[in-house]
Amino acid sequence: MADARESCGYVHKALAIEKQSMQPNISSQQQATLQANALAELLKGTQSAADATSMDGSWNALQTTINEAERVPLADVAASLTRICHVADSSTPYLN
Repeated sequence: MADARESCGYVHKALAIEKQSMQPNISSQQQATLQANALAELLKGTQSAADATSMDGSWNALQTTINEAERVPLADVAASLTRICHVADSSTPYLN
């Protein structure tokens, strides 16, 4: 679970950057830069997500969702990543 939590650290940072990109007072250039930065931050979590999956296949959803963000906008997978990381960050394997 430590690898999943490490990966989720990058997820949390990426989602925070993505949220900044959605602010109404920024230019389209700033938005594009922030979104690229968010994706780059998210992809830093790929290896630890893969390591988590190797140890426990139930983390495959984390690895797959991070990889999917390369093909679809991060905003489209943000809710899934948030839910998966809620489990990783929890002291139990169940959502409350």
